[in-house]
Amino acid sequence: MAYWLIKSEPDVYSIDDLQSDHQTIWDGVRNYQARNFLRQMNQDDWGFFYHSNVLPPGIVGLVKIVESNMVDPTQFDPDSPYYDPKSSLNSPRWWGVKVEFVEAFTKMISLELLKQKFSPDELWVIRKGNRLSVTPVALEIAQKILLLK
Repeated sequence: MAYWLIKSEPDVYSIDDLQSDHQTIWDGVRNYQARNFLRQMNQDDWGFFYHSNVLPPGIVGLVKIVESNMVDPTQFDPDSPYYDPKSSLNSPRWWGVKVEFVEAFTKMISLELLKQKFSPDELWVIRKGNRLSVTPVALEIAQKILLLK
């Protein structure tokens, strides 16, 4: 089992949306490094749900990966903002996972608090210039994050 941090802008898709939907496909990722992290996820891994592009940003909940290595369907939809004309059914370029709601935290674990508790080497989300929407979280760091909720 591994832990991950997945970012979403709450006005696009929030932890409340996931709680209402119960499950969703984590799609639309168009960064190769983040895509590669998605491909490393396995069923029963856990994810910290992070609200980005808000004030304050931070971790707002927990999800479970229920299906991995899914072809991202948005790459084939010409009406989608994530459409990729270079992708084909025989050779997809983009992948996703299905996540399931586990818990919404009663209080956000803010980016400011994460910066106080962890170093950039320990947690990618606090690295200067990091904009990846999917990043790994080491088990020992995940355990410490869970104590902050």
